[in-house]
Amino acid sequence: MRGFGIDQVAAAADTAAGDRAVLRLENLDTDLPLPPEAVQATVAGLSTPEANSWLPFTGDHGLRAAVSEFTAARTGHRYDPVREIVITSGGMEGLLDVVLALVDPGDEVIVTDPTYAGIVNRIRLADGVPRFAPFRVENGEWRLDRDALLAAVGERTTAFLLMSPSMPSGGWLDEADWRLVCDLCRERELVLIYDAAMERLLFNGRPLVHPLGFEGMAERTIVVGSMSKEHRMIGWRVGWVCGPARTVEDVSWVHIYNTTMPTAIARAAGTATLRGDQGHVQRCVEELQRRRDCILDGLPGWPFIRPAGGWSLLLDVAALGFKPEEASRLLLEQSAIAATGMTGWGDQVAGRHVRFVFSAEPLERLRSLPERLAGTELAAAAARVDRT
Repeated sequence: MRGFGIDQVAAAADTAAGDRAVLRLENLDTDLPLPPEAVQATVAGLSTPEANSWLPFTGDHGLRAAVSEFTAARTGHRYDPVREIVITSGGMEGLLDVVLALVDPGDEVIVTDPTYAGIVNRIRLADGVPRFAPFRVENGEWRLDRDALLAAVGERTTAFLLMSPSMPSGGWLDEADWRLVCDLCRERELVLIYDAAMERLLFNGRPLVHPLGFEGMAERTIVVGSMSKEHRMIGWRVGWVCGPARTVEDVSWVHIYNTTMPTAIARAAGTATLRGDQGHVQRCVEELQRRRDCILDGLPGWPFIRPAGGWSLLLDVAALGFKPEEASRLLLEQSAIAATGMTGWGDQVAGRHVRFVFSAEPLERLRSLPERLAGTELAAAAARVDRT
């Protein structure tokens, strides 16, 4: 395993000297508003006995019921709150619990390239082997390489671990992509671990295509959800795992022996927010799309790949003649821009890119990107690439 670089870039940005404040694009934070229920419900629940209790270890029934209703509303499949849902301390704990429950040493788990380094290394923590199915660039956007996905499936393959839109690329799986994945799961008795954390954060009116909508997938799919992305509740650490009862029972024991309990002081806010008006999600999607377009429109000719959703986009610095770590250093030193290299966030595709997070800086600061980059080594390289 290796570090994912975010902490190093953030530390360098914190100590960077210069006339301009650093544009913080290195970490998946956000300045977008919280759901209206989040703070009020948290404050109201802090003094209750439930907010300072170990029990119930797998999450209180009210929150599990809210997750069941929330998932059913978008998929049509209703999970039993008692037997088929466990609440976790964020989605990443949930993913680790699932991988530890399902993956034996040497088992292969197929992920996309790029994929969040925290996902890749959770597979390795379970002594599993990540196998990469690359995204390719078509018309300036990410498309799943279906032939490569099919070729990645082998005798040791146990599961797919996929999300759409994917992090960090913003790559989106369309209906044909999901149909291929689901066909492979049924034909080869594979499990789909589906990271649902960003599934509604889709731009330009793209539809949410959910794997539970395909025949025979309810018994083969483990849904891992989180309130950190769609609901921007990063610090609450509310996540969940939904799936067939037998698998969720195993996942529950891994969860208990991993963290003992979910975050108790977050339970009231989680329940209230999931049952509240979800209109804030679409408003945030619209703002995120404006920020994405601000970067792309402000830097025409730069080799950015347009994301279909999510909180970030990738710049192909290899096309400019730089390695990710070198480009990240130059961005900070010459432009006061903090951005993280994607080495270790997948395989060869990820290793070409630097990530620009657009969820944490407002439009007025993102508009400073062209001026910040003017006259830099990267800008000179981008001009050469644009001319050719």
